Amino acid sequence: MEILISRPRGFCAGVDRAIDVVEMALGMFPPPVYVRKEIVHNKHVIDSLARKGAVFVEELSEVPEGSLVIFSAHGVSPQVRAEAAARRLKAIDATCPLVTKVHMEAIRFAQEGRSIILVGHAGHDEVIGTMGEVPSQIQLVGSVEEAERVEVPDPERVAVTTQTTLGVDDANVIISVLRRRFPKLVTPPSDDICYATQNRQTAVQQIAERADLVLVIGSDNSSNSRRLREVAESSGARAYLIDDASEIDPAWLQGVRAVGITAGASAPEHLVQEVIAYLKSQGAEGVEEIEAVQERVTFTLPPELSRAKAQRDPAR
Repeated sequence: MEILISRPRGFCAGVDRAIDVVEMALGMFPPPVYVRKEIVHNKHVIDSLARKGAVFVEELSEVPEGSLVIFSAHGVSPQVRAEAAARRLKAIDATCPLVTKVHMEAIRFAQEGRSIILVGHAGHDEVIGTMGEVPSQIQLVGSVEEAERVEVPDPERVAVTTQTTLGVDDANVIISVLRRRFPKLVTPPSDDICYATQNRQTAVQQIAERADLVLVIGSDNSSNSRRLREVAESSGARAYLIDDASEIDPAWLQGVRAVGITAGASAPEHLVQEVIAYLKSQGAEGVEEIEAVQERVTFTLPPELSRAKAQRDPAR
């Protein structure tokens, strides 16, 4: 049995930045350091940060007044920011800059007097934050059927934005329906689906074309990880989403000549290596890494953290 490893895989620049924000805050500020929602959607990352002292909460009401709170990489609505200010919380915003871009687009489209259609998944933290920017002018569409039914006040003044972690092909199909229904549909100047989501989908497609089985490492609440499994299946491979090697069913490997491995944008690399080690223990021999795209993207720290760092260490 051969192992095909997808590259790029795992942490993207936004996830790296968000985890760095929590770890730096734990080292720079007195405890407790609170984090609203999961900083990224991965069970192992959350458990690791919790062991280091991060306190994860669902709502700001769980954070004592005047405490330090970090907003997750998925972004928050203005209402959450206002609540944090009202409760005198010291907030550090770890929102991915690519999610912030979508927020800014929604605000700009609203200021232009357009109805906004957000293509995304209901209930996802990122979608909740984006819709909170302009709640009276934005509607969520999650399928072709919903795209066919959505109504707007003025069909000639409609704009579309997308959740950053969607399946590229699925999003394009929905947007093509919207474009047919609203010929003057305005789209953002650059794609909303983030570079890492697109790159990982391109890479997993390449290994799925050669593999009988694809294992996608990521948590079930990770939208981009679920899309990777779907892309692998649509490319002809059996595919499973697993949190770690312990979830692999040995029966999946029967008759498999090539198994592909990838990881969602919030899954740490050590989980990939543990899966590889498990497969080798089951008789896998050759390991080939297939690079589809090179990534060199990095993001700067949030200004709140950069200022605190500078005050703490002015010599640097």
